[in-house]
Amino acid sequence: MPVPHRPRRPLPAALTAVLTLLALAGCYGPRHPNSIFTSFTEWNRDVGVLFDILLWLGIIVFVFVEALLLYTIWRYRARAGQGRPEQVHGNTKLEILWTVIPALVLVGIAVPTVRTIFRTQAKAKPGALQVEVIGHQWWWEFRYPEYTATGANGKPDTLVTANELYLPVGRTVNFTLRTADVLHSFWIPALAGKRDLIANHTNYLWFTPDSSGVNAWNGFCMEYCGASHANMRFRAYTVDAEDFESWARHQLAPALGTAPVAAPTTQPGGSSGTTVPVAPGTLAPVAPGAATATASAVNQAGVLPALSVQPALPAGQNTFQHFPRERLGEHNVPNTPVPAGVRLPAGITGNAQAGATAFAQGVGACIGCHRVRGVPTALGVIGPNLTHFGGRHTIAAGLYDNNVGNLAAWLKNARAMKPGVLMPTLGKGQFDPITKARLQAGLTDQQAADLAAYLLTLK
Repeated sequence: MPVPHRPRRPLPAALTAVLTLLALAGCYGPRHPNSIFTSFTEWNRDVGVLFDILLWLGIIVFVFVEALLLYTIWRYRARAGQGRPEQVHGNTKLEILWTVIPALVLVGIAVPTVRTIFRTQAKAKPGALQVEVIGHQWWWEFRYPEYTATGANGKPDTLVTANELYLPVGRTVNFTLRTADVLHSFWIPALAGKRDLIANHTNYLWFTPDSSGVNAWNGFCMEYCGASHANMRFRAYTVDAEDFESWARHQLAPALGTAPVAAPTTQPGGSSGTTVPVAPGTLAPVAPGAATATASAVNQAGVLPALSVQPALPAGQNTFQHFPRERLGEHNVPNTPVPAGVRLPAGITGNAQAGATAFAQGVGACIGCHRVRGVPTALGVIGPNLTHFGGRHTIAAGLYDNNVGNLAAWLKNARAMKPGVLMPTLGKGQFDPITKARLQAGLTDQQAADLAAYLLTLK
């Protein structure tokens, strides 16, 4: 007995198709700044070619299978008065055909995939810049073993920085990836794929930023590593080879106290745009190409002596020190709000000279964990190296913009600003989220402002 058949209304199906097309059209637009679909390095170009091969093969297979399915549905649809179809055994030729075709498709996928894997896993070419990447909870340490200077003890002093990575355009960079604690994963989406940092094992990654020019890129940790995994970020800057050499030479020099931070500085996260002015200190301003003054020398009493003048750079020598802030994109500048309980009160002014003295004397115990090249008392290796800290654009591993308001708040209560961070709470009266205790003694708002003002002069 024929079964009554009611054809499906075409309107719902057509509406579904239109909505699907509109949704796909919404995905089209300007390239996301953290996109992997770029051609700024040979690494991303190779992976991009492989991706296109897989995408087009997938489209061809999908169209072929769906067309065959729709034809079969239409060709062998039920008709009025049609009897039961004849039952036949499988078609040997057809079975061989639908086995061979997928095998050929898999070969078409496997060959370029294996070729790309071998290419991206090969050793870096000779002459590559060596950069050691060490992952910490939750910040990045970058070491340049090729760039050293003679330290105060007469031993080689390697260029070390934190959370901001500088790379020369046109030169292959070979990254040696290690972790100081748990698993991490190093990733600069616009430049290359991610590579894991594994305990008791060294991984490698290399690429050549050969067509990116001078630019700033966002980097991330892509392996869950604890409470602040999502806050473990960094910035990568690709600069001209000459600027890179100038930057590296400057990084190896002692920390220089330049002009105090300009006043006023707006503190992000404030409900009404609270300003935190920084009073001019006694550090001499530095003009490009002129003599520079260092505020790093400290006598045994912990008091800053008269500033020693260093010779100016030779005429015409490149004086590039750090990536210019005006070249940063909107996606490079963090806008994380500062918790209300740690912001500096309005009207607090920081004095860079007072902060320099307090830092050298160990106020806040900064020198126990951090190093500043040229400050004899600051020899810590637990936390990030703070030499030329004022030239960095972010703090807290890319989580906050580097300005006096954010930095003073960070000094007061880093754990309230970044969950699980190892840096202790230092501000007087601040509640420590880890120890669940409120500090009865510690940095006053004035001391935090002074220390922040001093650190921002280290450019």
